[in-house]
Amino acid sequence: MWFLKRSWRLQLLQFIAVLGSLWMLSLLSPLKTGRSAAYIRYQWLEYTDDDESPEKVCNCSAVLQGEKEELQKAKLLTITKDFQKNIHIPDEYYIHAARDCRKFKMSRKYITFPLSKEEEEFPLAYSMVVHHKVHSFERLLRAIYAPQNIYCVHVDKKSPASVFAAIKAITSCFPNVFMVSKAVNVVYAGWTRVQPDLNCMADLYNTSTTWKYFINLCGQDFPLKTNLEIVQALRSLKGGNSLESEEMPRGKKKRVMNAYQVVDGQIQRTGKTKDPAPFNLPILSGNAYIVVNRGYVRSVLEDKRIQALIEWAKDTYSPDEFLWATIQRIPGVPGSTWPNRKFDMTDMNAIARMVKWHWHEGSEDSLQAVYPECKGHHVRSICVYGAGDLQWLIEQHHLFANKFDADRDPIAIYCLEKYLRHKALTELD
Repeated sequence: MWFLKRSWRLQLLQFIAVLGSLWMLSLLSPLKTGRSAAYIRYQWLEYTDDDESPEKVCNCSAVLQGEKEELQKAKLLTITKDFQKNIHIPDEYYIHAARDCRKFKMSRKYITFPLSKEEEEFPLAYSMVVHHKVHSFERLLRAIYAPQNIYCVHVDKKSPASVFAAIKAITSCFPNVFMVSKAVNVVYAGWTRVQPDLNCMADLYNTSTTWKYFINLCGQDFPLKTNLEIVQALRSLKGGNSLESEEMPRGKKKRVMNAYQVVDGQIQRTGKTKDPAPFNLPILSGNAYIVVNRGYVRSVLEDKRIQALIEWAKDTYSPDEFLWATIQRIPGVPGSTWPNRKFDMTDMNAIARMVKWHWHEGSEDSLQAVYPECKGHHVRSICVYGAGDLQWLIEQHHLFANKFDADRDPIAIYCLEKYLRHKALTELD
């Protein structure tokens, strides 16, 4: 640098010194914070295009940002025959793959260690009620799996033998995932829609004494948060529960005033009128999805008032849509709230589940709409999410969303699970 002027040489040396300092800082910062180093160590757990998923042709970043061109591309892709053929995973695959549990868990990139001390010290209990689509169940389990949590799986007794065998094979690979001790035949809108969760509650309560909160899921649910975010949301409840519980709409009151029975797999009225609920308990309206503390579950299993309510509810219509909501308002139940309507909780304010009902959808500028229009399709007036719903979904405070269909729009699940896995790994301490 002898040929440069003295002032220029000085400036150049200062610039080199600054670059050197920045380089050293970049080397030291991972050691100081631990985050970057931890991420680098475990980045192989990321879902990448190298995983050979048929959905990898989609740009998930663009999908999550709601870019119209990419969403249209995703929509067209899902209806092509070749794509539909490639995404189908037969039950037999899981039966065979799970014979080598170590290889199965590694190839499917299960997280088999606690990602943080905070998560390790706040274990959760899950009830998972499924009846078909093993591939959807396995992706849901993988998305919520953590070794400190505990999982009870109920497979409908009338499910095909291949479904039962495949799910049993998967659960056998994990010490903290088990099949429910007593399975039942589930009838839509009947009491047996509730019984699987009750059976899992009992099994989970008796199997482990450490879990803090209970969350029930079905096969078409998927998380909107990482396990750490779920733990932090539950901590913020400070022992409270979060579930829909509000005044029973007039149109639903007949469900608890008339008696029903199951005939040939269908629920129908008996023609009899029911007596009032025991202990003059006010019957509240809600839904099947709950986030409740361990004390709530203990009350369900042991409280005589709740046992009487359960017996009374067995011949009602769709008891899952009022039982949990009613228990939440019984004085003395841990985490409950007072029955007065001032304490009513809507499904939008609760964190348990984001469900889009057709009649509450509307345009973005509508003041009457609860949420934007469904970008997927509807089943029984419920939105089955498409990739176009993701940008809005991940902004919600709910822990889980319902419904997803991996056969109809697998890209929605693919991009959501990629987003959550990346977020979980970048949260590493």
